[in-house]
Amino acid sequence: MRTAAGNAELALLLEVAGTPKPGNVDRHRDLDDLRFEHFLAGAVGARDGLEMAAEGAAVGPAFERAVEGMAAQGGGNTQFGALLLLVPLVRAAREDLSQPVAESVVERTTVADAAAFYRAFDHVDVFVSEPPADLEPLDVRRGSDAVPALEQRGLTLLDVMDRSVPGDDVAREWLTGFERSFAAAERIAAADGPVADRAAATFLSLLAERPDTLVAKRSGEGVAREVTERAAELRESAADRERVEAFADDLVARGINPGTTADLTAAGLFIALEREAVDV
Repeated sequence: MRTAAGNAELALLLEVAGTPKPGNVDRHRDLDDLRFEHFLAGAVGARDGLEMAAEGAAVGPAFERAVEGMAAQGGGNTQFGALLLLVPLVRAAREDLSQPVAESVVERTTVADAAAFYRAFDHVDVFVSEPPADLEPLDVRRGSDAVPALEQRGLTLLDVMDRSVPGDDVAREWLTGFERSFAAAERIAAADGPVADRAAATFLSLLAERPDTLVAKRSGEGVAREVTERAAELRESAADRERVEAFADDLVARGINPGTTADLTAAGLFIALEREAVDV
């Protein structure tokens, strides 16, 4: 029987194995700087931090350890956002993997958790928008150098996530009881076929519902809306696999990466696995 940490690791592996997953690395597609094997190695490397969460460690240190292990592979940032969802969910699974318990886990985070989150940025480069000038001391890209400013203001990790919304839908999950993650789990459980294929279909449905915030930050809100409209058209028309494959190839060629949607898919996979709603 798999542990919660084992299910979280498997969720990361199944997420990257799903195909076609427009704009993202999958078992058929690499990006210029990130390859399929980097994601496999990142998932395995994150295991120690996931184990910490499963054993009851605080969210911040468990997250930092997971990111440090993930970053040991040669591709850079593979699953930072996914781990920011998975670590509190794994911690919640010690009690009950439900939205109320997940909300309680993030509400109990502390300034020390926030400091560990900032230190995680020392281990890997993460794409983050430029902050307003008055918030420069709290720029997460400063990593551990920003911790004194963070501590001076007494910000918990939930406070940090709150300051990231809107504009970051991973942070938004922390403020909404992981609503899209749990919805993704229900879709994965209700679908038919291999779990990796269900994950790819769920990815497309999530992308069709709401513009991906990583695409918006990197390529602009107009491009993010275009991608969502195209995903919605494919979903609503029950498009054949060939058309979805063409959409996936086009986004890769244009360098458009809906990475936040992939993070939500990984979280949904974990919830479905932990609830034994899918058989792997």
